[in-house]
Amino acid sequence: MARAVTPRRKAINTALAWTVGILIFFPILWTILTSFKTEAEAIASPPSFLFFDWTLENYGVVQERSNYMRFLWNSVIIAGGSTLLGVLIAVPAAWSMAFVPSKRTKDILLWMLSTKMLPAVGVLYPIYLLFIRLGLLDTRIGLVIVLMLINLPIIVWMLYTYFKEIPGEILEAARMDGASLRSEILYVLTPMAVPGIASTILLNFILAWNEAFWTLNLTAAGAAPLTAFIASYSSPEGLFYAKLSAASTMAIAPILILGWFSQKQLVRGLTFGAVK
Repeated sequence: MARAVTPRRKAINTALAWTVGILIFFPILWTILTSFKTEAEAIASPPSFLFFDWTLENYGVVQERSNYMRFLWNSVIIAGGSTLLGVLIAVPAAWSMAFVPSKRTKDILLWMLSTKMLPAVGVLYPIYLLFIRLGLLDTRIGLVIVLMLINLPIIVWMLYTYFKEIPGEILEAARMDGASLRSEILYVLTPMAVPGIASTILLNFILAWNEAFWTLNLTAAGAAPLTAFIASYSSPEGLFYAKLSAASTMAIAPILILGWFSQKQLVRGLTFGAVK
């Protein structure tokens, strides 16, 4: 039987959830508010929260100085391409580990996860030399490959967790009905794992969208995404907080909209993976 929850307990849980949510969102809110201030008001002490002279000047300066749409399009291609390529590789890998495991499966999973412990700067030099030799420096395809490889362990681990929740008897029944391996993955496994795949895609898209180390070191101008667009407002002359906030707001706006429309699917996917 389900445990009864009193109205008081519900109110306390709701208040705590809202408090945590506001604390997490406050830095983003402050960045958005700062983008509507002048440079003088942005560094004023004590800072003003809502009562200041609102202006759109910073957005105008950012638009005049930089081609925002080019940076945005690069981010969409790099984040979307690396995520989709990673999912195409990870789905068969996670399927084999979940339904046809070997005695080395757990070791392979742990080895894949251990690669995330390696500092990125430790492999920057050889990857940079490889990119120069292969002509991939400052190209979208180069960043797609790098970000896919970086996030591939997370994609495989998440999909493996979701696939383990699917009863193997369903796949065995599909095989008895004459389904090929391709049909089993495409028409039986994938539809049942849609919430898990959707949440995996969303999480890894966000990780690729926010990646700064590789995008700043492997691009110059042609393939620079929004992370490089934001970094361009940190200059030797100093930090222009209002303009930097405007650039940051323009960079996070697409991901906020994506998160807003995808939150229900993400919650469904996380719930599916957590409940046995």
